[in-house]
Amino acid sequence: MVMANVTTMSGFLLVVFSNNRELQILHALLFLLIYLLTLTENLLIITITTLDQHLQSPMYYFLKHLSLLDLSFISVTVPQSIENLLTGNGYIAHSQCILQVFFFTSSAWVEVAILTVMSYDRYAAICLPLHYEVIMDPRACKRVVIAVWLSGGISGILYTAATFSITFCRAKIIHQFFCDIPQLLKLSCSNDYLGVIGVAAFMTVLSSICFVSIVFSYVHIFSTILRIPSAEGRSKAFSTCLPHLFVASFFLSTGIFEFLRPTSDSPTASDIIISIFYTVVPPTLNPMIYSLRNEAMKGALRKLLLGGEFTRKKTFLSCC
Repeated sequence: MVMANVTTMSGFLLVVFSNNRELQILHALLFLLIYLLTLTENLLIITITTLDQHLQSPMYYFLKHLSLLDLSFISVTVPQSIENLLTGNGYIAHSQCILQVFFFTSSAWVEVAILTVMSYDRYAAICLPLHYEVIMDPRACKRVVIAVWLSGGISGILYTAATFSITFCRAKIIHQFFCDIPQLLKLSCSNDYLGVIGVAAFMTVLSSICFVSIVFSYVHIFSTILRIPSAEGRSKAFSTCLPHLFVASFFLSTGIFEFLRPTSDSPTASDIIISIFYTVVPPTLNPMIYSLRNEAMKGALRKLLLGGEFTRKKTFLSCC
């Protein structure tokens, strides 16, 4: 790996994994397996929620967009990292880094927003079942999803513009497997990174509001579930909704922690693990937790794999 002229080169050098060639190849293979697993899971969900007309309720509509988002989210960072590990060259062009920051920050915010919308969908379905079809009107759902994706684009523009208005005057070495904003801020030797801090603070406040909304929704959901007379019904609802809350809490807490904690001049293995927790783990686990544990989804998946025909009869499902 060439380390010379890292200050004057136009791009950046990603330095994170061991210099041992065998370990680099092992890390690349692990990332490749995770990436292929994530692609397969999410493409299956997108396919069955598109083909099966029984899976056209708001819950599955949001799940389809979550899967599309997870495909985008993991594709922003992992393929580039695999290429760097296999070639032994951590160089990333300036333009590539800009695009990575834009799509990563956009996807991160869309993930937060869509998890919030999904928690409200479950709240409306369980706590307000008589008004669910009115609240989650198909046109309203489409408008919400469009707003979520547009807000992600705005977030990405704000982060990218603020980040790359910085003058990078230090060695352009990023101790991360992607163009991580906290690591980029370390390359500035003046106070021109204050714009990024402002954007990060604003988005952290919005993310905290979303997290409170998610918790509020699930508190009401669980209080409603406890009033269900059937023990089997309570157990089924809890076993499905608790993982939902865990995924949202896990993603938000690790992401906020990573952005707010001070960066270290000598990154440790724990720094990389935390990054993997909010960049790689959620897109891989979301399909299992949100969709593949759902009986309707598993039935549709069996039809797809066994070559069965999907029904054309539309139903309005509101199960958790």
